[in-house]
Amino acid sequence: MDYVIKSIIPIIIGLIIIYGFYKKVKVYECFVEGAKDGIGICIKIFPYLLAMIAAVSIFRASKGMDYLIELVRPVVTLIGLPPEVLPLAMVKPLSGSGAMGIFAEILKKYGADSYIGIIASIMMGSTETIFYTITIYYGAVGIKKIRHSLWAAVMADITAIIMAIILAKFIFL
Repeated sequence: MDYVIKSIIPIIIGLIIIYGFYKKVKVYECFVEGAKDGIGICIKIFPYLLAMIAAVSIFRASKGMDYLIELVRPVVTLIGLPPEVLPLAMVKPLSGSGAMGIFAEILKKYGADSYIGIIASIMMGSTETIFYTITIYYGAVGIKKIRHSLWAAVMADITAIIMAIILAKFIFL
């Protein structure tokens, strides 16, 4: 089974190449053209990515995250979210790598099979890096007014957090 799992990507690449030859497409030339476009996109989104990373780093280094967590701690305790998971809920919309670091700390301290570990795991799988995604994708195509995207994404994240609490309670009943 391990051999099959390791060979899935080469098989998919091989199937794409075979399909391209079947359709009489110049596969290599298409690949090179796509790579050129990819480099252009990387250069285009780099300033937005750099700005987002800098903003998250400054916010965390200034202890703004700690103050914000202390401010909302009483409210989240009422809805059943353990305060230990609150940093993950606060960082995940901003930074996927920062959230992964917090998630690893939670699992190391409380364990993957604990109530806190299960809530954190469900949150990691069901929430999104909202601000990062909006910054990169909207910035790449030049959208200045995000309209309702932010509020819809925040509501989806709140729903995912509430469902993480409900599912973890269901598992531990």
